[in-house]
Amino acid sequence: MSESLLPKRFLFRFSVPCRYRQPIWTAKGPGLDESYRLANLAELEDTARLIDFRMAWSETGLAFRAHVIGKSQPPWCRTNRPEDSDGMQIWIDTRDVHNVHRAGRFCHRFLFMPVGGGSRLDHAVAQWLPINRAKEHPRAIVQGQIRVRSERLADGYALEAFLAAEALTGFDPQEHPRLGFTYAVIDRELGEVTFSAESPMPYQEDPSLWATLELAAE
Repeated sequence: MSESLLPKRFLFRFSVPCRYRQPIWTAKGPGLDESYRLANLAELEDTARLIDFRMAWSETGLAFRAHVIGKSQPPWCRTNRPEDSDGMQIWIDTRDVHNVHRAGRFCHRFLFMPVGGGSRLDHAVAQWLPINRAKEHPRAIVQGQIRVRSERLADGYALEAFLAAEALTGFDPQEHPRLGFTYAVIDRELGEVTFSAESPMPYQEDPSLWATLELAAE
């Protein structure tokens, strides 16, 4: 395969800081200002800026805010068809292992949709999804360990979510302050926008293709 066919982000291993915040989640969400924004690595492929992604950590878990930009159509989301729905997926490896190509029990995959839940399909949705070819899955998620809220905006939507430490097998910021991490916005209108390596690389199931989040000290 020639270099021109490889996504540019495949050629590098990225490590980015994730700032500490406490309290990390309130009744109004995480309240993440611009200082919590992660770099948009998709710009290395000259991709238009289609997402503003902000993230924080504390001993109690992880929180993020994602503003998906550039939409003119409403998102299409169904809880019974999560793989076909518009939304964002996040992958987290609480051990940040980059020398294996199959997910283990410390690897997680979560789906967040701005709508699709409730009787009128207008509630935000969050759920755990299995990782293809995983050797082992993390412990099961219980109710209350994931929180999500959404807001429809003129140019797209915003998602805010909290992942409790209990929802992340192996989450231990003191002993393991580096996380494997990537995200993907998958949208019928916008296509696919990822944080680290993109398709055709199999980032959906290969932790070695994920970037590193450094949980920066307070």
